[in-house]
Amino acid sequence: MTQFKSEFLRILTERGFFNQCTNEEGFDAYLYECEKTGTPAVGYLGSDPTADSLHVGHLFPVMMMRWFQKLGNKPIMLVGGATARIGDPSGKDKLRPFMSSETIAHNIDGLKDSYSRFIRFDDTPSGAIMVDNYDWFKDINYLEFLRDVGTYYSVNRMLTMDSVKTRLEREQQMSFLEFNYQLLQGYDFCRLYEKYGCRAQISGSDQWGNITSGTELGRRKYDVELFGFTCPILTDASGKKMGKSEGNAAWVNESKLSSYDYYQYFRNIGDTEVGKCLRIFTEFPMDEVRRLEALKDKEINEAKKILAFEATKLCRGEEAAKAAAETARKTFEEGVGGGELPTIAFAGDIALTEALVQLKLTASKGEAKRLIAQNGVKVNDAVVAGDNIILTAADMQNGQIKLSVGKKKHGLIK
Repeated sequence: MTQFKSEFLRILTERGFFNQCTNEEGFDAYLYECEKTGTPAVGYLGSDPTADSLHVGHLFPVMMMRWFQKLGNKPIMLVGGATARIGDPSGKDKLRPFMSSETIAHNIDGLKDSYSRFIRFDDTPSGAIMVDNYDWFKDINYLEFLRDVGTYYSVNRMLTMDSVKTRLEREQQMSFLEFNYQLLQGYDFCRLYEKYGCRAQISGSDQWGNITSGTELGRRKYDVELFGFTCPILTDASGKKMGKSEGNAAWVNESKLSSYDYYQYFRNIGDTEVGKCLRIFTEFPMDEVRRLEALKDKEINEAKKILAFEATKLCRGEEAAKAAAETARKTFEEGVGGGELPTIAFAGDIALTEALVQLKLTASKGEAKRLIAQNGVKVNDAVVAGDNIILTAADMQNGQIKLSVGKKKHGLIK
């Protein structure tokens, strides 16, 4: 393994963030020189506003940017107000649905909320800034863009990009609109270099082709070396992408997911994932990470509680983490509902299947019926049978009805 001089690359390598770099030696030298001189390195992370919140799966590169800033460097958080109007074809087999300008603006506000939980935005030398690529693309002249940018791109090379090649090999349609995406993202990188001296793009490994589009444009147009650095895609032990479970994403923003459910997401991860998640989602020293991940059998549950608390504290704040942990303790140790459980108001008789959907314990009534048939649903800690059950005031116990799906998902009707 390469022995890096820069603290940033040493930390990221030890914590499992390192996947691929366009030039390890050159990027390390750039970072080390910035560290020696006390000059902030400048790097960016881009994201198209396809939703109004990040989820846990998006946080791998965000945590890289957090470490980048903690070491005195300047993050640029780019939202793709322009590129969202096209849609990134990476990993997709068809054109993304078009979004309205209003939806994009709403989603950008949500992403700023998500980023602000992990990244500091201010006017200091290492303070992050947020930029929207729509600001420079909205008035761009198409002919000038073709002349000033298109001349540096080889169609032969563009056809070898995974996002393009895969579609063509499968004989799936790719629009000219999508084909242009890599030019726009490449131009983003160079625009940030021109205006802010940005030398690095940090992202997930699925963006490698788009990243190298920018580094190549920088080399050809400006005769400057720009750097790309990626982390792996976050997956669980089965190889499934982390951040989504049973159709429900582990969203970062409270408007999308309660702090209790965010806590429970980490509390319920597999035993083999504990060490990886401690490295990524906490800032514990590595000696402590190694101690916790070495725990076995029932002791690993204590490590999961620590992970869940620290991850929730980082995202939602210490008070929210304490409340979520206490709710979990009451729910699982005392068998009573806590204040952070999903709750709906009792407004009269309600079908059990409807209540499960409203509490977001199931994604649909169909799923609720299947789980009931599998004896996977409880009302007030008693397994129920039959999908036509109506909950009434007679089901109230101590002013509430407790609904449970499996051992780990609970909600209240009050």
